[in-house]
Amino acid sequence: MTDLRIRAATPDDLDAVLAFWKAAAEGTSISDDRSGVERLVARDPGALLLAERDGELVGTVIAGFDGWRCHLYRLAVRPDQRRQGVGSALLAGAEERFAALGGRRADAMVLNRNELAHHAWHAAGYAPQPQWSRWVKPLAD
Repeated sequence: MTDLRIRAATPDDLDAVLAFWKAAAEGTSISDDRSGVERLVARDPGALLLAERDGELVGTVIAGFDGWRCHLYRLAVRPDQRRQGVGSALLAGAEERFAALGGRRADAMVLNRNELAHHAWHAAGYAPQPQWSRWVKPLAD
């Protein structure tokens, strides 16, 4: 295996990313469609980070920054590549991006039922915040 490469997604990557999420990500979102991901990449070209090994997509994370707080979404690693440093490398890339943008605090959206992810986030230094709950309202079908 060659070294892992972390890079920002381009519009040419979007179909591969959507197919990857169907195979490697737990659950789906109403914004997991081409137009949703196109808007993300157009608005914030550095936000969608990809991990590639031997030219193949093996992981993703969305590292969004709204000017005040840093937000992490869609950390996903191909099942046969898990526990090989892919998620850690993606989070390191996201945190470097946040530091360069002046971000000082990051939060992650993690499904309650995804206990495997809970362990991974904890190992990366993130902790649940029981005093907060996330309230969500879908704005589109």
